[in-house]
Parts: sequence; C-alpha cells; structure tokens
Amino acid sequence: MTASTIITLRETLEASLVVGIVLTYLHTVQQLDLRKYVWQGVVAGIAASIVVAVVIAITMGSFEGRAEGIYEGVLMISAAALITWMLLWMLEQKHMMRQSIEQKVDGHIQKKYPLGIFLLIFFSVLREGAETVIFLHAAYLQAQSAGMQLLGAVFGIALAIMISILFFRGAGHLSMRRCFSITTVLLILFAAGLTAHGVHELQEAGLVPILIEHVWDTNGVIDEKGAVGSVLKGVFGYNGNPSLLEILSYCAYLVGIGYAWKRKM
Repeated sequence: MTASTIITLRETLEASLVVGIVLTYLHTVQQLDLRKYVWQGVVAGIAASIVVAVVIAITMGSFEGRAEGIYEGVLMISAAALITWMLLWMLEQKHMMRQSIEQKVDGHIQKKYPLGIFLLIFFSVLREGAETVIFLHAAYLQAQSAGMQLLGAVFGIALAIMISILFFRGAGHLSMRRCFSITTVLLILFAAGLTAHGVHELQEAGLVPILIEHVWDTNGVIDEKGAVGSVLKGVFGYNGNPSLLEILSYCAYLVGIGYAWKRKM
C-alpha cells in the first residue's frame, strides 16, 4: 500500500458517499429522472479536478534551487493542514451528513431546481478531487516515486468504488464506518510525516534552524531508500536520520490533532 492508495481510497469514498446518498434518496422519493443530474455533476467534477491537476503539474516544474525547497516545504505543511481540517470536519459531520444532504436534495426537488442537485454533486466531487490532487502531489514530493504512486492511486480509486457499490447495495458485512476509521488513522500518520518532511525541506532552504542535524541514524537497519524504507517514507514519513526539529514537529502534530480530536468527540 502506498500513500496514494490511502489518499484516493479515502477521498473517493467521501465523494461516493455523497453520490450514493443522493441516488438512494432520489430512488426513495421516486424521482429517478433526476439521476442524470447526479451523473452529470460527477463527470463535471472529475473534469474540473483534472484541470486542477494540470495547473499544479505545470506550476510544480517552475521552481528551482532554494525556491523549490521552499515550495515543497510549504506545500507539504499546507497539505498536512488541509488533511487535518478535512478529518476534523468529517468528525463533526458524521452524525448529520445524510440528513443534511437529503434536506438539500428535497429542497431542490420542491423548488423544481434540478440544477441545484447538479451543483451539489459537482462541488462535492470537485472538493474531493482537488484535495486528492494536492495530497497526491505532496505524497509524490515525499516519496519521489511517480510509478508506484500512480499505480497506488488507481488501486485506491478502484477499491473505493467497489466498496461503495457493495455498501449501497446492502452488503451487510461491509462497514463504511470501519473503512473511514482505518483511513483516518493512516491519514493522520501520513500528515504527521508530511509535516516533518516539510520542515526538512524548509531546513534545507535555510528558513528554519536545524538544531541537531541527526538525532539518530537507522538507515543501517531500514534504509529509507530501500524497498521497505521507501514505503514507510511515502506512507508515514519515515526518515532514517531525522533532525531534532523534524522529530519535534512530527510529535507536535500528533499531540495537536489528538487534542483537537478529543475536544470534538
């Protein structure tokens, strides 16, 4: 499993959840003719996400030297912050998401405003798609393995679609909550790794102090450039010889999100 697998699995599940809730509600209230607006919203959201991906791909190649280090450091830390916001927002919404979406869809039906259903799906898919693009870009910068990240991303999308289809068709043994719980833990560790790696890039750019350059060196046991080390680096931000500030930032992130999570429970 790569970081891209976790990212696309989680983001596709979130988008699929919204789409599934809307389609199920339309079926319940016998408004099947409105399903076309759902699928149009899905296609439009995916297309807009691809545009975001192209813009980022073009932008990422325009930095060199110190500017590249600053760009990568800021992007990684920003991606970690966005992941944190997304996870905490989902925690707040978990008890009211279905009801809120169904109320919005019902309002659009009553007002005979099918465009509202299209926009609801479009922005939901675009939001998840844009987050996916940003997170995947950050994951690539951390792991520097385009082939594995792409393969992992495709696998994550396929797995999420399969899980969503089985879930909404009533497969009783599938628990969407369990899937979200597992991916939440993995994303928290991924975000902690991004934070530490972002600090590493800013240290190389000379923006933040190094303090102690190498607190330990475990590359002799698990080489961060080896097969196992590369996976650990891409998914959890493993660094065989981290600086003191990288360790502190990793731990501070985990303590911070743990505190925020407890307050919202």
